[in-house]
Amino acid sequence: MLVDLKVPPSDDWVPTLEDTPYQRIGGDDAVMALAGAFYDAMDEHEPALAKLHELDERGRVNQGTRERFGLFLIGWLGGPQHYSAQHGHPRLRMRHAHVPVDLAMRDAWLRAMGRALDGRGVTGGLRRFLDERFAQVADFLRNQEG
Repeated sequence: MLVDLKVPPSDDWVPTLEDTPYQRIGGDDAVMALAGAFYDAMDEHEPALAKLHELDERGRVNQGTRERFGLFLIGWLGGPQHYSAQHGHPRLRMRHAHVPVDLAMRDAWLRAMGRALDGRGVTGGLRRFLDERFAQVADFLRNQEG
């Protein structure tokens, strides 16, 4: 008896100017939902990391932080530059200089983003690309040993 394994086709996607991560994720609303899922995962699973952010009255990362990150992600993923239009150049290292980013916080950030990507169903070549890029940026923002 033959078994049909339904092997998925190879997904070796890489971004282009015509096919960006922003488009693959689904545009503004989908990227904002990813940002929300990221902070929800942080609030639920990474309390030490969440406490490095401004919190609301419920002890969750506040809406302003969620909005700014969502706007940043839209542009960073190849979409419209809403963040820069409202807040200027991101200057990531400068904006994070006051935050102690060591290996533990970097890894907590990456775990929260991984949960958000899982929750939003991001898979395949897009997921591999984003995992790699997010890891590069998270490591770039480290400002403490250990």
